[in-house]
Amino acid sequence: MFKTYIPPVQEIEKKWYIVDATDKRLGRLATEIASILRGKNKPTFTPNMDTGDFVIVINAEKVSVTGRKREQKLYRRHSGRPGGMKVETFEQLQARIPERIIEKAVKGMLPKNALGRKLFTNLKVYAGPEHPHQAQQPETVNL
Repeated sequence: MFKTYIPPVQEIEKKWYIVDATDKRLGRLATEIASILRGKNKPTFTPNMDTGDFVIVINAEKVSVTGRKREQKLYRRHSGRPGGMKVETFEQLQARIPERIIEKAVKGMLPKNALGRKLFTNLKVYAGPEHPHQAQQPETVNL
């Protein structure tokens, strides 16, 4: 029988990557970010462990979508109260909170369990080109 490789916690090396979302397609960008967060780009990938890296996304306000999704794609949220459903288009949400668009796209591509919630904390999204993570010396990723 084959045995699954489980890397020791001391051997898991976490790197920081920076991704510029300017004029990138939302879905294609989100899939690449999700695979880096999970660690699928590493030879030590283990499905049940956090072997992934940290990702910083800048210029979230400049992400693009194809077709008429700008007017037609809807984002829903509910307050939990009767009649508490709020609906926004991509365009409205991008004007209000551009970071949320990328966060929701990536979160939907991560596992729906405690590991997915932990991996999601390794994602940092910023609307503009500035970010406070210079000390981590992030590497630029061209997606």
